[in-house]
Amino acid sequence: MASGFTALFGAPLGGSLFSLEILHHEHAVEYYKAIIPALVASSFSYIIFAVIIHLGLGATWDLASYEYAGVFDFAYSVLFAVLATIAGWGFIYCTKFFKSLFEKKPIPIYIKTLIGGIILGVISYYLPLTRYFGHHEINSLLKEDLSIYMLLALFVFKIIAISVTVTSGWRGGFIIPLFFVGATLGLIIHYFIPSVNLSLAIISCMAGINACVTRTPMSTTILLATLTGFTFFIPILFASLTGYFLAPKIPFITSQLDKKMH
Repeated sequence: MASGFTALFGAPLGGSLFSLEILHHEHAVEYYKAIIPALVASSFSYIIFAVIIHLGLGATWDLASYEYAGVFDFAYSVLFAVLATIAGWGFIYCTKFFKSLFEKKPIPIYIKTLIGGIILGVISYYLPLTRYFGHHEINSLLKEDLSIYMLLALFVFKIIAISVTVTSGWRGGFIIPLFFVGATLGLIIHYFIPSVNLSLAIISCMAGINACVTRTPMSTTILLATLTGFTFFIPILFASLTGYFLAPKIPFITSQLDKKMH
């Protein structure tokens, strides 16, 4: 898992910690005993990955430079994370809604994938930035000067697209797609509150929504610092912890459920 996440993110430290943290539940800490093997595996995975695709050192997503504007920036990071957490709750309930629809009756897998494929096809036709899992699309989102209506549409329909993908039989995850949703929400916030730093709004929303859904505040903080080049570590940590503590009581990821809860 550590090697796979490292190849996915291009971040060996964050990928290895994520593989351990995402398995964690309230009454189990034994996964952290594997921290050194996970780090070693991630390092070798990163070297092979970098050689194959000629990956250089540096940020993957191009955020604008950030300048500290005062103590209120800490409050802003928490506030934006609260809004992102609300979006995380929305994603969780949207996923549960589609899951109940697809599992209400014993629908054959080819029918479910057909229905899901039609929905995904329509969304991606009208909103091309919702295609794929969002790794490269985040840079396009940050570079293009999109209208507020387009940003709102991307925000809503990307959540729907992720939910349909993970419930209709298609193969896909939600970690980097949630980063895309968080970046979109940050752009929306900056549109209505242009006085706040854009990079702070984006990074806080990305951290808040992912930590809310995955319950991985430590690895989310390290991953975002690596992937965005956002050198101010503390605002990301504050946002990640906000999303973590405001997450639903019952985890969204099944592996995080206690055996008694199963």
